Amino acid sequence: MSIYPVILSGGSGTRLWPTSRNSYPKQFLPLLQGVSPFQATLERLHGMQDAQSPIIVTNQEHRFLLQDQLKAKHVESYRLYVEPFGRSTAPAAAIVAHNLVREDPEAVMLILPSDHDIPDNGEFRDAVSAGADAALAEYLVVFGIEARGPETGYGYIERGEPLGNFQKCYRVSNFVEKPEREIASRFVSSGRYYWNSGIFLFHAGRFLAELKRLQPELAAACQTAADAVVDDHGFRRIDPALFLHCSPLSIDHAVLEETQAAAVVPAAFRWSDIGSWNALWERASKDADGNAIQGDVHLHAVSDSYIHSTRRLVVGIGLKDIAIIETPDALLVADRGSVQCVGGIVEQLRSQGRPECNAHRQVHRPWGTYENVDSGDRFQVKRITVNPGAMLSLQLHHHRAEHWVVVSGAALVTRGEETLLLAENQSAYIPIGVRHRLENPGKIPLQIIEIQSGAYLAEDDIVRLEDAYHRI
Repeated sequence: MSIYPVILSGGSGTRLWPTSRNSYPKQFLPLLQGVSPFQATLERLHGMQDAQSPIIVTNQEHRFLLQDQLKAKHVESYRLYVEPFGRSTAPAAAIVAHNLVREDPEAVMLILPSDHDIPDNGEFRDAVSAGADAALAEYLVVFGIEARGPETGYGYIERGEPLGNFQKCYRVSNFVEKPEREIASRFVSSGRYYWNSGIFLFHAGRFLAELKRLQPELAAACQTAADAVVDDHGFRRIDPALFLHCSPLSIDHAVLEETQAAAVVPAAFRWSDIGSWNALWERASKDADGNAIQGDVHLHAVSDSYIHSTRRLVVGIGLKDIAIIETPDALLVADRGSVQCVGGIVEQLRSQGRPECNAHRQVHRPWGTYENVDSGDRFQVKRITVNPGAMLSLQLHHHRAEHWVVVSGAALVTRGEETLLLAENQSAYIPIGVRHRLENPGKIPLQIIEIQSGAYLAEDDIVRLEDAYHRI
């Protein structure tokens, strides 16, 4: 038997705003002792019996960020599917399953969200082993987490009778989606209900058969999209027009809640979906007063609080059960018991067109990063960092001119038909409409200050002529 880990990495993590944003969501943030949840998911697979190289599904915007994190963990063998936009988990799983069964009809898929916290990798692998035989026998296995309290933000699974000869496996009697607190309390007291982890173990062919039986239109659309997947410079790209016909359903709603083949493995491992700042407070190391602190923080008479500083000094006095999250362009202050409301606030801000919902001041690109330092009428200042050996696209702008000043490192500048090699404190001017490119030929990061001037300074005033990262 071969187990194919399928890591789904398309979420935006709005409940961990302002640190988590659309362009850099929580699964890529160093939330777990300096490791991102995505990287922790990769580590969880080490030593797993019968596990093959990971298959990862991400979106267009995160593909280079994800590759950087794979490189940092020295993962070289993987397959990466790129979705043009999100359509929930069932279409992603179905497209991967179609491609898997072509090469291995007995393939078993281990479907993993990329943003969960499971501290004990050994117990996780034991749970997967407990469900493997049932999955091979074409049961659709979901892992249930012992309910430690009446959480209203989780789905629940009711355990049915034992599943034949498969030890530690039970039929699923019922799924309940995010019950009210009184109902959740009864579930916990009964001992028959588990939190739905969203981690699945499926025989790929059986999953597709049940999807076809229960959701025939979705199944047909997913098969058409899977047949049209193309290799594009290391990515498996899903066609946008075909993907649009795949209904945005979760695996639970599309199949698990309707099938008679659902089985649950009660899991002993500790688990969190890192769905709020309170969840991170519960996971974090704390001082003698119960405070979890990150960054430049000074406290007096503060207890049971989560305080995260990105750049500035944060001082707290006379506080209890508070979450304070500081970033360069946004500050969140909330009662720790109310942080589940953050996602709703983010949606309100997004409806108002606030850019703080989507991107940080520092924006990641495949060649490095840029950060907005200052802006005003007809000007904008950025700090640009280019990784060693990397280059920006050959491009031009119709509405803005640029002035580049090298702060550190060496810059190779293409400007029209000429090429300039600039050292520290040297500069170059790029007029409107002139094609140009910035490269780092050195072995240390190149840092420049870019001053833009013109009537229109938005990012869509970029005409790419050549690009090493195939973004044209």
